Amino acid sequence: MTLSKIFKAKEVSEAERINASTYSQRYFTEKVPKYELSEDGMPADAAYQIVRDETNLDGNPALNLASFVTTWTEPEANKLIAENLHKNYIDHDEYPQTAQIQDRIVNILARLYQAPEEKSATGTSTVGSSEAIMLGLLAHKWNWKKRRQAEGKPFDQPNLVMGADVHVVWEKFARYFDVEHRIIPMDPGRFIVTAEEIAKRVDENTICVGAVVGTTFTGQADPIAKINDALEDIKTKHGWDVPMHVDGASGGFILPFT
Repeated sequence: MTLSKIFKAKEVSEAERINASTYSQRYFTEKVPKYELSEDGMPADAAYQIVRDETNLDGNPALNLASFVTTWTEPEANKLIAENLHKNYIDHDEYPQTAQIQDRIVNILARLYQAPEEKSATGTSTVGSSEAIMLGLLAHKWNWKKRRQAEGKPFDQPNLVMGADVHVVWEKFARYFDVEHRIIPMDPGRFIVTAEEIAKRVDENTICVGAVVGTTFTGQADPIAKINDALEDIKTKHGWDVPMHVDGASGGFILPFT
């Protein structure tokens, strides 16, 4: 048998006959729909390349110090993330060890702020700070409502006292969950709240007071200790047990080490 006949006798697949990069395939010239699934699929490398090139229009996270993003992560952390992306993490029955790790991290964070070592801190991971604020403030609202119900008092006019230095999600919470937001405006030269301004706005319908450590404007921290003292004084005088919700913002991982 001649050499040419050997080649003709062997069936050669499309992949074996073509050595092509992503952009030498049809996706270089043919349109790919943006808002619907196409009739035909595409190779994984082509899909990857198209999406990757679109994300090149985004900013560079390593240069972004303005929106609380991670500027750099160790390769091992990225590897762990990739290896666990396929888990339905919230299914604690199926992934109990991941839940155990979460609980340990919650306690590590609590101890950074001098939580008693013999206690087990309560907390959960969230998709981001916005979800964390929503869940935390919902807990404050429900606690306030239950307390008012137990006392036989109306619970239809909850309010939230906070400064204009809070993240916009605080105002979103107030709108979404029907809570009056009492915002303390900033003054020239003052970009945080004061305990005195907070005390003026607190009443028996206040579900909690919002405070920030590491504001968006200047990175300053609201006077947490003074606000706490003012709330303790209000409790002594009026019997209103108003909690404080502290948003870690950009300072949550800085203050424990300063």
